[in-house]
Amino acid sequence: MTTTPHSTRTKQTAAGRVGNVALWVLQVAVAGFFLMSAMGKFTNAEPAASTFEAIGFGDWFRHLVAVLEVAGAVGLLVPRLAGPAGAALGGLMIGAALTELFVSGGGVVMPLAALVLCALIAWGRRQSTARLWVTFTGQ
Repeated sequence: MTTTPHSTRTKQTAAGRVGNVALWVLQVAVAGFFLMSAMGKFTNAEPAASTFEAIGFGDWFRHLVAVLEVAGAVGLLVPRLAGPAGAALGGLMIGAALTELFVSGGGVVMPLAALVLCALIAWGRRQSTARLWVTFTGQ
Protein backbone atom coordinates (compact mmCIF):
# COMPACT_ATOMS: atom_id res chain seq x y z
CA MET A 1 0.00 0.00 0.00
CA THR A 2 1.37 3.37 -0.97
CA THR A 3 0.66 6.53 0.87
CA THR A 4 0.43 10.02 -0.45
CA PRO A 5 3.02 12.34 1.03
CA HIS A 6 1.59 15.10 3.19
CA SER A 7 2.96 17.82 0.91
CA THR A 8 1.13 16.39 -2.11
CA ARG A 9 -2.17 16.34 -0.25
CA THR A 10 -1.59 19.91 0.87
CA LYS A 11 -0.91 21.03 -2.70
CA GLN A 12 -4.05 19.30 -3.95
CA THR A 13 -6.10 20.90 -1.22
CA ALA A 14 -4.57 24.30 -1.92
CA ALA A 15 -5.25 23.87 -5.64
CA GLY A 16 -8.84 22.97 -4.82
CA ARG A 17 -9.18 26.07 -2.67
CA VAL A 18 -7.73 28.29 -5.39
CA GLY A 19 -10.15 26.79 -7.91
CA ASN A 20 -13.06 27.33 -5.55
CA VAL A 21 -12.10 30.96 -4.98
CA ALA A 22 -11.67 31.50 -8.73
CA LEU A 23 -15.13 30.06 -9.33
CA TRP A 24 -16.62 32.37 -6.69
CA VAL A 25 -14.95 35.40 -8.27
CA LEU A 26 -16.31 34.32 -11.66
CA GLN A 27 -19.79 33.74 -10.21
CA VAL A 28 -19.88 37.21 -8.64
CA ALA A 29 -18.69 38.84 -11.86
CA VAL A 30 -21.18 36.96 -14.03
CA ALA A 31 -23.99 37.69 -11.55
CA GLY A 32 -23.12 41.39 -11.81
CA PHE A 33 -23.18 41.18 -15.59
CA PHE A 34 -26.65 39.62 -15.59
CA LEU A 35 -28.00 42.11 -13.03
CA MET A 36 -26.79 44.99 -15.20
CA SER A 37 -28.27 43.34 -18.28
CA ALA A 38 -31.60 42.89 -16.51
CA MET A 39 -31.67 46.53 -15.45
CA GLY A 40 -31.30 47.55 -19.08
CA LYS A 41 -34.28 45.39 -19.96
CA PHE A 42 -36.40 46.67 -17.07
CA THR A 43 -35.69 50.29 -18.08
CA ASN A 44 -36.14 49.62 -21.81
CA ALA A 45 -32.64 50.91 -22.57
CA GLU A 46 -30.89 50.28 -25.86
CA PRO A 47 -30.01 47.80 -27.28
CA ALA A 48 -32.62 45.81 -25.30
CA ALA A 49 -35.51 47.94 -26.56
CA SER A 50 -34.76 47.49 -30.26
CA THR A 51 -33.77 43.83 -29.88
CA PHE A 52 -36.99 42.86 -28.17
CA GLU A 53 -38.98 45.01 -30.59
CA ALA A 54 -37.41 43.05 -33.46
CA ILE A 55 -38.40 39.77 -31.77
CA GLY A 56 -42.01 40.94 -31.81
CA PHE A 57 -43.21 39.30 -28.58
CA GLY A 58 -43.89 42.56 -26.78
CA ASP A 59 -42.75 44.00 -23.50
CA TRP A 60 -43.86 40.97 -21.49
CA PHE A 61 -41.09 38.88 -23.04
CA ARG A 62 -38.43 41.52 -22.32
CA HIS A 63 -39.58 41.62 -18.69
CA LEU A 64 -39.64 37.82 -18.48
CA VAL A 65 -36.04 37.60 -19.71
CA ALA A 66 -35.04 40.30 -17.20
CA VAL A 67 -36.69 38.37 -14.35
CA LEU A 68 -34.92 35.18 -15.45
CA GLU A 69 -31.60 37.05 -15.51
CA VAL A 70 -32.14 38.38 -11.98
CA ALA A 71 -33.17 34.94 -10.72
CA GLY A 72 -30.11 33.39 -12.37
CA ALA A 73 -27.82 36.06 -10.92
CA VAL A 74 -29.17 35.41 -7.43
CA GLY A 75 -28.80 31.67 -8.01
CA LEU A 76 -25.13 32.14 -8.90
CA LEU A 77 -24.59 33.57 -5.41
CA VAL A 78 -26.29 30.67 -3.58
CA PRO A 79 -23.84 27.76 -3.20
CA ARG A 80 -26.35 24.96 -3.80
CA LEU A 81 -27.90 26.73 -6.79
CA ALA A 82 -24.79 28.04 -8.55
CA GLY A 83 -24.40 25.05 -10.90
CA PRO A 84 -28.03 24.91 -12.04
CA ALA A 85 -28.11 28.71 -12.31
CA GLY A 86 -25.03 28.63 -14.53
CA ALA A 87 -26.66 25.99 -16.73
CA ALA A 88 -29.95 27.89 -16.92
CA LEU A 89 -28.24 31.18 -17.76
CA GLY A 90 -26.20 29.32 -20.37
CA GLY A 91 -29.45 28.18 -21.96
CA LEU A 92 -30.69 31.75 -21.90
CA MET A 93 -27.49 32.83 -23.65
CA ILE A 94 -27.97 30.23 -26.37
CA GLY A 95 -31.36 31.82 -27.04
CA ALA A 96 -29.79 35.29 -26.98
CA ALA A 97 -27.07 34.29 -29.44
CA LEU A 98 -29.58 32.72 -31.81
CA THR A 99 -31.82 35.79 -31.56
CA GLU A 100 -28.91 38.13 -32.29
CA LEU A 101 -27.80 35.96 -35.19
CA PHE A 102 -31.13 35.33 -36.91
CA VAL A 103 -33.55 38.04 -35.75
CA SER A 104 -31.88 41.29 -34.86
CA GLY A 105 -28.66 40.88 -36.83
CA GLY A 106 -26.56 42.06 -33.91
CA GLY A 107 -23.27 40.73 -32.66
CA VAL A 108 -23.09 37.33 -31.02
CA VAL A 109 -19.77 37.84 -29.23
CA MET A 110 -21.26 39.00 -25.93
CA PRO A 111 -23.88 36.26 -25.53
CA LEU A 112 -21.37 33.61 -26.61
CA ALA A 113 -18.79 34.90 -24.12
CA ALA A 114 -21.44 34.86 -21.38
CA LEU A 115 -22.40 31.33 -22.47
CA VAL A 116 -18.81 30.14 -22.07
CA LEU A 117 -18.55 31.70 -18.60
CA CYS A 118 -21.89 30.18 -17.54
CA ALA A 119 -20.76 26.79 -18.82
CA LEU A 120 -17.55 27.08 -16.79
CA ILE A 121 -19.59 27.80 -13.67
CA ALA A 122 -22.00 24.95 -14.35
CA TRP A 123 -19.09 22.56 -14.92
CA GLY A 124 -17.15 23.79 -11.89
CA ARG A 125 -20.18 23.39 -9.63
CA ARG A 126 -21.34 20.07 -11.09
CA GLN A 127 -20.83 18.21 -7.78
CA SER A 128 -23.14 20.55 -5.90
CA THR A 129 -25.64 20.21 -8.75
CA ALA A 130 -25.48 16.41 -8.40
CA ARG A 131 -26.04 16.69 -4.64
CA LEU A 132 -29.03 18.96 -5.23
CA TRP A 133 -30.41 16.47 -7.76
CA VAL A 134 -30.14 13.66 -5.20
CA THR A 135 -31.92 15.82 -2.64
CA PHE A 136 -34.91 16.31 -4.94
CA THR A 137 -35.09 12.91 -6.60
CA GLY A 138 -33.67 10.61 -3.93
CA GLN A 139 -31.49 8.92 -6.57
